[in-house]
Amino acid sequence: MKVEIWSDVVCPFCYIGKRKFELALEKFGAKETVEIEWKSFQLDPDMEYVEGQSVHEYLGRRKGGTTADGKRMNDGMAAIAKEVGLNYDFDKAIINNTMMAHRLLHFAKTKGLQNELKERVFHAYYTEGENVGDVATLVKLATEVGLNADEARQVLESDAYEEEVRKDQYYAYQIGVQGVPFYVFNDKYAVSGAQPTEVFARVLDQVWQEGKPTLVAAPGEDFCDIDGNC
Repeated sequence: MKVEIWSDVVCPFCYIGKRKFELALEKFGAKETVEIEWKSFQLDPDMEYVEGQSVHEYLGRRKGGTTADGKRMNDGMAAIAKEVGLNYDFDKAIINNTMMAHRLLHFAKTKGLQNELKERVFHAYYTEGENVGDVATLVKLATEVGLNADEARQVLESDAYEEEVRKDQYYAYQIGVQGVPFYVFNDKYAVSGAQPTEVFARVLDQVWQEGKPTLVAAPGEDFCDIDGNC
C-alpha cells in the first residue's frame, strides 16, 4: 500500500498528524506492506528569514493580529500536540523558509531515510529550537539519521531537488489540496488534516481490504493449502 503525505516541516498539525497516523499504523495488521512517501508543501514559500523574529510574532502578523495573539494560538497548539506525546516549545522555535529542508528530504528519499529525516527535522524545529532553514543545522540533522555529511552539504549548497519540490506542490494544487497534512492512499482515497487515529485506522483497513483479490469461486479438491497439503 502506498501512502503519500503532503506536509510542511513548520506545519504544527503535520507533526501531530504524523503521530496519529503512526499510532494507527502500529495496530494495522499489514503494516509491513505500507510504503510512506513524504511530499513537499510550503505554507509560505516566499518567507524570508528575519533574525530575532519569534514564531509568535510571525503567526500573529500573518493572522492579522499581534504577537500576543500569536502566542495564544501557539499555546493552544502546544496543548493539542501534548495529547499525542509531542512537546512543542514555540518560545524557542526559529521560523525560516523550508525549501532547503524539503530538498534535503527528497535527497533522503534516494537513500531510504526520508521518514527518519522527517521525524528528526520535526523534532528539531518544534522541541529543540533548531533553525531548519540553516545549512549547517540541516547537515547535522542529516548525519544524525545516517546520511553522508558531504553529500548533504552538496545538496543544500546547490539547487538540487528544487524541481522535485515544485512538482510536489504543483501536483498538490492540481488535486485540490487546500492545506496540510494531506494523505493519499493508493492514488484512490484522500484524508485531509490531522484526523483522529481511528479515522486513519479505518482508511488503512478499507484500502487493504479493497486491494485483496475477491474470491469468486470456492476452492474444490484441486488445490494445495498453506500447510503443503495437496
